[in-house]
Amino acid sequence: MKTAVPGADEAGSPNLYLVGSCDTEIWGLTPVERHTRAFRRVGVSSVLSAGQPLPQEGAVIMVRSEFVFAAELVQALAETPGVVLAVEGERPGERMAVAAHIDAAQAGEVQRLLARGALGGNDHVPSDLRVLSPGELGPSYNRSLRKRAAPFVLPLSEGSRAEVEKKTFAAVYKGATDFVTKWCWPVPARWVTRWAAAWRISPNTITTVSLVFVLLAMYLFAEGQFLLGVAAAWFMTFLDTVDGKLARVTMTSSAWGNVYDHGIDLIHPPFWWWAWWHGLQQAGTAAAPATLDLALWIVVVGYVVGRLLEGVFHWTFKIQTHIWRPVDYFFRTITARRNPNLAILMVGALFGRPDLGFIAVAVWTVLSIVFHFERIAQAALVRARGGRITSWLSEPG
Repeated sequence: MKTAVPGADEAGSPNLYLVGSCDTEIWGLTPVERHTRAFRRVGVSSVLSAGQPLPQEGAVIMVRSEFVFAAELVQALAETPGVVLAVEGERPGERMAVAAHIDAAQAGEVQRLLARGALGGNDHVPSDLRVLSPGELGPSYNRSLRKRAAPFVLPLSEGSRAEVEKKTFAAVYKGATDFVTKWCWPVPARWVTRWAAAWRISPNTITTVSLVFVLLAMYLFAEGQFLLGVAAAWFMTFLDTVDGKLARVTMTSSAWGNVYDHGIDLIHPPFWWWAWWHGLQQAGTAAAPATLDLALWIVVVGYVVGRLLEGVFHWTFKIQTHIWRPVDYFFRTITARRNPNLAILMVGALFGRPDLGFIAVAVWTVLSIVFHFERIAQAALVRARGGRITSWLSEPG
C-alpha cells in the first residue's frame, strides 16, 4: 500500500513505514487499514508498506504490522522523535523492538532491527535513540475517556484475535460513567460492536436507530405503556453505548457523528420525563396531580440545572466535575442523569407504581443538585486557599 511518495509529506509530518505483514483482521480492519487510520488521526498521512523503498529524507515512524498499539502510544510515538518502542520478549529479560520514530538516515538499520525483533547480541540500537517501554513512552491517564490505564502493545494473530478485540474494546470504554453503562452493557455491547464492524455498519447508522427508539419510548411513556416504554428506552441506551464504541474501535469518529450522538443524548431525557408524566395523567394514579406536576418541574428543570452545574465546574476549574476526586468519580455512576433515573422509573413500574417512581426521580434530582452545588463550593474553597484542582486520575499511583 502506498498513499504518498517517499519523504516527508507537504506538512512536514513523518512517513509511516509498516514492517512485515499480517493478515489477521480485528474489528473488520486489516492491520494496514488499522495502522493507517490510527496514524492519520495524529497527522501522519504518508503510509508505506514493507517492500517499498525507504524514505530518503525527513522523519520516519516504523511499526511492526503484527502488533496493535494503544491510541495513547500512537499519539506519543508521533510526538516523540528519537525513540525505539520495545516490549517484553518471549524469554525472561528479553526485549523486542516493535516501533520507532527516527530520522530517514537511520531507516535501513532500524528496519532490520524491527524485522529481527529481539534486542540483544549483535542487534545494536543506534546510540542516539532511546529505547522505551510502553509505560515510559505513553501516558497512563486518558483525559478524553476519563480513566487511568497502562498503554498496551498487543501481538496480533489468528489465535490472539479474540483477546485483542476484548482488550481494545475495553480500552475505548469511558471510566467515569453511569452504573448501567459501566457494568451491564460492556459484554453484549462488545458482541454487537463486533457484528456491526464485520458488516461495515457505520456508527451514525446505529445512532439513527437509537433515535427511533428514543421516539418509540417517548410515545409508549405518553400512552401509559410504561414497561414497554422502559424496554424501548433501555434498548436505546444500549445502542448509545454501541455507536460510540464502534466509532472508536474502527477509528471512524467524525465531528458530525460526535454532534449527532451527543446532541441526541443531551436533548431527549426531558422529553422522556414529560412523556412519563403525561402517561401518568392518562393512566390515573394514586398520587395527587399537584404532586406529579411539581415532580415534573423538578425533574425537567433539575436536569437542565444539573448539566449547567457540570458545565460551570468544567469552565471554572478546567476539568470535569466527575474526575476531580474519587467521590465524584463514584457519584457519576448514580447521579440523576438518564440511566440512573430510568432505573428508578423501571422499579416503580415493575411494582405497579410508576407515579412513585416518578416522585423518587424528583427527590433524587434534588439530592444530586445539592451534591454538585456542594462540590463547586468545596473546589472554590480549595482554590481560594491556594490549592490546585486536578484530577485524581492524573496523580501517580
